[in-house]
Amino acid sequence: MAKPKKNRQKIRIIYAFLISIMLMHCVYPQDTILPLWPADAVPNRIESDEVEILEKGAIQRISYVQYPQIEVYLPSEANSTGKAMLIFPGGGYHVLAYDWEGSDIAKFLNSKGIAGIVVKYRLPISKSLENNQFVPLQDAQRAMRLTRYMAKNWNIDDNKIGIIGFSAGGHLASTLGTHFDDEVYKYVDGADLLSARPDYMALVYPVISFSDSSVHSGSKKALLGDEPDNESIRYFSNELQVSENTPPTILFHAADDKAVPPENSLLFFRSLNQKGVPAELHIYPEGGHGFSLATKNQSLSRWTQHLYEWTLQF
Repeated sequence: MAKPKKNRQKIRIIYAFLISIMLMHCVYPQDTILPLWPADAVPNRIESDEVEILEKGAIQRISYVQYPQIEVYLPSEANSTGKAMLIFPGGGYHVLAYDWEGSDIAKFLNSKGIAGIVVKYRLPISKSLENNQFVPLQDAQRAMRLTRYMAKNWNIDDNKIGIIGFSAGGHLASTLGTHFDDEVYKYVDGADLLSARPDYMALVYPVISFSDSSVHSGSKKALLGDEPDNESIRYFSNELQVSENTPPTILFHAADDKAVPPENSLLFFRSLNQKGVPAELHIYPEGGHGFSLATKNQSLSRWTQHLYEWTLQF
């Protein structure tokens, strides 16, 4: 029985060694990929025959994530503002629209001198998990802490790290923004000594509420199951979890969004306002759901410029 324990210790040592090697270098390629957890310390993971799936098409979709990671896109040092944003792609907690609401967004941020860090988080429908509803939040907290841990070497100011989330990824982002201090996993390494609080937050057509009539039932069922208890519904209805310490937030939504009604953004904006948290809300007349960069809609595509202008204050 001692041998597996020794092997686990070796794996952790190798993981720590790899991070230390990265910390010794100041220049990184734009596709740096870093696992969120040591292989033997992924919380709530159980062994199964499930495998990760990547569907290639007009949009790359990833499902059944087994080992979560961050993919780091950095602007040139000359263009860098020292700011960074963690990016949470959407997909109803069933898949990740990985390029559409992930790497494409990172590349846009790079064009503005902002580091873009795409989070490939685990999805709660996976049979490789237990205590499923807390797994995305565990990965989100760890991604923020690991980014702060690596900030100096990525030419990032550790007090200028924001987040952006789309649809269900917006729900995860707003969950991190309201539950960043909750202890949802056990200490792994030095990164976990750092704060998981984002410095600012952008939510794009986000799922927010699981208790309001505007609920996105697919995301709710995927995260909480068929018959969630009232405590879980309230905990993950993020308009009910806003506090004075919730990060300043900007929200974007289309008025004709039938999948995730704009009431979700309105509820969160109202709660932010009531708590005195700086907030800005943009609702566009049309655009539907899942518009990403909205490159084919001249009016709607301005949301990215509004986002950039809003980040200038941080």
